[in-house]
Amino acid sequence: MKVIFIKNVRNQGKEGEIKEVSDGYAQNYLIKTKLAIKASKENVDSLKRKKELQIMTEKKMITKMKAIKTKLEKEVIELKVKVGDKDKLFGSVSSKQIHDELLKRNYKIDRNKIITEHPIITLGNHYVKIELHKEVIAEIIIKVIKG
Repeated sequence: MKVIFIKNVRNQGKEGEIKEVSDGYAQNYLIKTKLAIKASKENVDSLKRKKELQIMTEKKMITKMKAIKTKLEKEVIELKVKVGDKDKLFGSVSSKQIHDELLKRNYKIDRNKIITEHPIITLGNHYVKIELHKEVIAEIIIKVIKG
């Protein structure tokens, strides 16, 4: 029997996948536990429409994120920090500090999406990547100055 997986089933199929499985397994387990549905013409058509809608939504999201990336990359984020002897920072600049500064500028970005390749422990300009989407990564300048 052909079924459409509604949820991921380990070693069997992923969500949205159509596969041939034994009748008993399909009837008694997959369909009964709502992990899959029978692959009728209506269900297959519905799955295709759903996938097309997801692709369109994804394209709109990428376009929106590219616009935000363009705005973000024009910004220079200044962070004032305390320094000690020979202009050495106390600690390092954290992603939380960068996140807070971005919030002040009305950018609602997940803190975990801020990628610092190495700890920011010196004064000056540093480049930081922000993953707005898995296909859209912005690179911003963080200017660390004495505070």
